[in-house]
Amino acid sequence: MPTAVDHLTRDFIGYGRRPPAADWPNSARLALNFVLNVEEGAEQSIPDGDRASETGLADGVGDAIGGRDLAAESVFEYGSRVGFWRIENLFRQRAIPLTVFACAQALERNPEICAAIRGQDYDVCAHGLRWVQHRELSLDEERRQIAQAVASISRDIGVRPRGWYCRYGPSLNTRKLIVEEGGFLYDSDAYNDDLPYWRSVAGRPHLVLPYTRVHNDAQFLRGNMATGRDFFSYLRDAFDFLLHEGGTQPRMMTVGVHARIMGHPGRAAGLERFIDHVAKRSGVWVCRRIDIAEHWASAHPGHTR
Repeated sequence: MPTAVDHLTRDFIGYGRRPPAADWPNSARLALNFVLNVEEGAEQSIPDGDRASETGLADGVGDAIGGRDLAAESVFEYGSRVGFWRIENLFRQRAIPLTVFACAQALERNPEICAAIRGQDYDVCAHGLRWVQHRELSLDEERRQIAQAVASISRDIGVRPRGWYCRYGPSLNTRKLIVEEGGFLYDSDAYNDDLPYWRSVAGRPHLVLPYTRVHNDAQFLRGNMATGRDFFSYLRDAFDFLLHEGGTQPRMMTVGVHARIMGHPGRAAGLERFIDHVAKRSGVWVCRRIDIAEHWASAHPGHTR
């Protein structure tokens, strides 16, 4: 068994040439997970007492330095008013599992979205109390926000969240605090592997399911993609490569989308094409994030690095 190291120690080796056999259900070559980020209503805003309107991951919005940006607010509102429902409809019609990275305050402000999540048995990964940078929070404030997010999501969804993901990246304390909070099976505050792995946190094994900034619709706002067809082509190539590679080494693939980005029709068309492409292939386990975490905890219990 590899030697356990502190979770803040950088690891440039990982599994290396000898990744473990994933042993996905039904001998699948690839575990595929779709994530829908629900952040609208939890972003920085003047009405919520912040210094400026949020402009992160928002189409066509300039940087607001102080003051209220009504255009930015409207861009975020599109995600919860329209985008969520367009994306959710694609998955519901095809009975495809979906994971929701949800900010607690966003759910509090949209009971209809909560009902949709409950009705389809989508799993919720806690995405913070609000859509804020945890690395900017004090230790006590971060601890408070984690506890409040858990309580809020549990109340609105009816199930305690068992996964955690910060906005972009965690603080130096985040992983320790979610282990301290208890009840979490995994976090996704990493981008460094195509398989889950364990870390030692406060002397205990803790599971990490890496997320993605690559198979992610944020690429549209970084200027790397322009059309839904671009998104489809990129995901298709990654999926086909991983599916082929899975003949000898099964992997995990995550696709991350945002209600206010992918929810626009020209982009949603690319997601729809990819979903339909996946449906024509065999050897794929399309699953929720909690399903991957539970499988890994059972098949590869607590092997920390």
